Amino acid sequence: MAPVLLPGDIRAWLVLDYHTNLTVMRTPSVYSSDSRHWSVTLPPDSPLVPITTWQPLVAFVDGQEHGRLRGAITGALDRYKGAGRGVRRYVHRYMSTLVDGFQTQGRCDLVPDLAEKLSILVLARLFGLAEREALPLGAAIRDMVQGSATAVRSNEYVTGVMANLVREKRATPGEDIASWLLQDEAALDDVEVMEHLRHALVSSHEKTTNFIANTLKAILTERAFHATLTSGQMTLPDALEEVLWNDPPLTTVPTRWATNDTVLAGRHISRGDMVMLGLAAGNSDPAIRATETPVRNNRAHLSFGHGPHECPGQHLGRAIAEAAVDALLTMLPDVQLDAGAELPVTASLVSNRLNSLPVTFSPRGRTAAAGAPAGQPDPPAPAGAEGAGVRAGAYASQGLPAGAPGAPGAPVAFGAAGGGGTAVAAGPGLPPELPPAQPDPVPSAQPAATGHRRARKSWWPL
Repeated sequence: MAPVLLPGDIRAWLVLDYHTNLTVMRTPSVYSSDSRHWSVTLPPDSPLVPITTWQPLVAFVDGQEHGRLRGAITGALDRYKGAGRGVRRYVHRYMSTLVDGFQTQGRCDLVPDLAEKLSILVLARLFGLAEREALPLGAAIRDMVQGSATAVRSNEYVTGVMANLVREKRATPGEDIASWLLQDEAALDDVEVMEHLRHALVSSHEKTTNFIANTLKAILTERAFHATLTSGQMTLPDALEEVLWNDPPLTTVPTRWATNDTVLAGRHISRGDMVMLGLAAGNSDPAIRATETPVRNNRAHLSFGHGPHECPGQHLGRAIAEAAVDALLTMLPDVQLDAGAELPVTASLVSNRLNSLPVTFSPRGRTAAAGAPAGQPDPPAPAGAEGAGVRAGAYASQGLPAGAPGAPGAPVAFGAAGGGGTAVAAGPGLPPELPPAQPDPVPSAQPAATGHRRARKSWWPL
């Protein structure tokens, strides 16, 4: 345990060792996720407001209400458990399109050009959003997470998109997470569904982006890690778990509060104190692993949490990251770190985010079109999706379209309290309908097989 100062000289405790982290995670009666236990009152402009403001979400409640909400969330997300092949088909499809957009150039930046875009494109489809909404939504989420001056507007935009999605799926259900949440026996109302979709998408996108980026960084910068993987001494799933041990998507979780005076790891904790989970610190605790010791066949890391608040969507994150890394190393088998490249990281309260991973590879011609892997049909598009496929290079632009947060003339349809990531005030119903994003037109293309499965032997030992 260590006393720490948060922005605004707010005092808190940071848990550093593995077993104490487990104790906090597994004892919600003493270390609650309900921020209303906190003895601190934050000023409205505090950067802690978006992270800690209480909301009627599964992440902020315990006990019976937590069980009701978590049952609905896991029920929807688990529809994809055991159906990883379906998730992977979405990854293969968008990987083909994204790689087609830069493979003729012989270089790219794997964070903004691939990890960020792939994560939101796949997640948007799983949630039931139209393809055209994905990239503007991803840009808004990143703006929220960075806590920029436009974070509030970005939060309004994300909330508006989720509100529109709930309306659409209430009227016309589909095979997607939004529809399954609405149909759950827990009978969540529209505002509850909207808020949980917003919270789940924001947290999933950030963690999945970081997970993909951190894994690719390990492969490209750690010679022993790369050699062990490509020689067959370590499987790709095991490689992902080692990354989760060494470089977790989130480093800390500042969302536990002491419900009573107690003693933790020899320290006196007062009622109302914040107790931060140190995920990265706990994963590297020398009491459970020697420094630099590789971890094999072990999922006991803290990266997805433990106890009642363990991440319910971790199987989706693993499936997306595994399929993405597999596809990239197959499509660009000679990819390597750009000589002299710097790897800037943005440190925040909850993560160390890799911002850039420049690479080079042998330029190659574009495929005829993007589609599903050889021998498989394209996954069905959810209601509202535009076209069965998109032409290569359609995702080349990172700019926000008119009407998206941060763009000139962006509409602000309704207000939100606090900073980015906070919920709009829950009223009797959903916020006013938000006009849909209008990105540049995307010509459709007929899906075609990429054949990358057959090329897998170029890096994966058989």
